[in-house]
Amino acid sequence: MPSHDTLGRVFLLRHGETAWSASGKHTGRTDVPLTEHGRDLARAAGRTYAALRADAPPPVRVLVSPRVRARETAELAGLTADVVDDRLAEWDYGSYEGLTTPEIRRTDPGWTVWSHPSPGGESAGQVGTRADAVLADVRGLLTDGDVVLVGHGHFSRVLMARWIGLPAAGGVHVTMDAAAWSVLGDERGEPRLDHVNLRLP
Repeated sequence: MPSHDTLGRVFLLRHGETAWSASGKHTGRTDVPLTEHGRDLARAAGRTYAALRADAPPPVRVLVSPRVRARETAELAGLTADVVDDRLAEWDYGSYEGLTTPEIRRTDPGWTVWSHPSPGGESAGQVGTRADAVLADVRGLLTDGDVVLVGHGHFSRVLMARWIGLPAAGGVHVTMDAAAWSVLGDERGEPRLDHVNLRLP
């Protein structure tokens, strides 16, 4: 078996900008396409990825959310999806889908996705359970090399939190901009965040 020092890493890519993400609308189930700027960001993400991995061999697996914004981002970044994985879909915001935080707070003061329920949607705990299932499968692949997950902002932040042993709501402490990369690594058996929210200027 390889040592921990030779384990692969997990590369997380958030989709590029959409009209809804640019305006702060919570976008879970709704299939919103990338803006032209979002497409440019996705292409730039491909260059960031090449710089991050340099001469490394191809990833052993590329998993992509089923949403069109994630699939288009992967393609424009030069990635070929091996699996379209429903578990990588964004947080389900229930009846708050398509609303901004200020709009939600008019009827639900102090609301955040991390601390309050989303009626008809997922709780932080449910999203954390979904993230744990993804990470359990990914860990089984890392002895063979790197794994790439292309998805969404909130769900990627939950993946980062769960990787380092925080509850799902711990994702509030990291960020993930449109078409940004984060990298999950390992130091002698201890999970760590190698990079967070990387984008080319």
